[in-house]
Amino acid sequence: MDAVETRVPANRSTVRTRSGRFRPLRSPVAYLFVLPALLIFGVFMIVPTIFTFVISTYKWNYLNAALSKFVGAANYQSMVDGSAQPSFGATMGISFYFVAAMVVLGTLISLLLAMLLQKATTVLLAVRSALFLTYVTPLVATSMVWVWIFNPRFGLANAVLHLLGTNPIDWLGNPSTAMPSIIIYSLWHEIGFTTIVFVGGLTTISAELSEAARIDGAGRVAEFIYVTLPQLRPFVVFVVVIGSVGSLHAFTQFFVLTGGGPGYDTSTLGFQLYQQAFVLRNTGYAAALAVVLFIICVVLSIAQLAASRSLRATSDR
Repeated sequence: MDAVETRVPANRSTVRTRSGRFRPLRSPVAYLFVLPALLIFGVFMIVPTIFTFVISTYKWNYLNAALSKFVGAANYQSMVDGSAQPSFGATMGISFYFVAAMVVLGTLISLLLAMLLQKATTVLLAVRSALFLTYVTPLVATSMVWVWIFNPRFGLANAVLHLLGTNPIDWLGNPSTAMPSIIIYSLWHEIGFTTIVFVGGLTTISAELSEAARIDGAGRVAEFIYVTLPQLRPFVVFVVVIGSVGSLHAFTQFFVLTGGGPGYDTSTLGFQLYQQAFVLRNTGYAAALAVVLFIICVVLSIAQLAASRSLRATSDR
């Protein structure tokens, strides 16, 4: 009887995977259903990506493409020798400063908030919703609000400093405070999403392991480090990679809050891509910057997949 129940009919298009499970064979008919989506993806994603690689090898004439001049790797050479203004090295340094701050502070703050909001009480559910609302609000609108908050003459930030007896600060016009100000705004805007991710991750934590740790006398800190955090590793990897990619692409807050200034102190890779392409009309160099950004994002995505597979393999042992 058991042999009959486990036998797979010969006329079904199935294969057995290494794990012993059965899955349908790929059928050519299935592609007919996904063909519209594949066409849209190809036209609006694959073709522009390939075209960007091509443009990066030209001194591109944006008024008449026929007059564009092939320069090979000259645009990439400009990055290496630092002849571009601002230099590629300075741009990447500013970008990684922003990425590191967003990833490290964002992850730590999100974890803390998720632990505080873990219980599904009515009040905490309302707090979760309010926190997530900051993430879904438009970047342009909220950036304009924060321009007024950071206003050096009558902004809310300096009003708070005045109450504390501290001198006012030119938040967005001072080279030493411009980037920290953008980081504060970006954390405020993005923290809602990563917090909800960690709240979801905490629901998957094994209650038995946590209870066993408490019975053995583990404190809250030890329980978090040795029991909770190891089980949250896939979520931490996801948040770190998504945060890194999103921070590298960040543009709107830099455009609205500082315009890349003062000087080039907040001119990140994403902002410079726009600046070179649409303001300075250096389209070939902008395309080369886009290629570098694309390669970094691919590397981060591959790293996420490798880390996820490693964690999955470790958990299966």
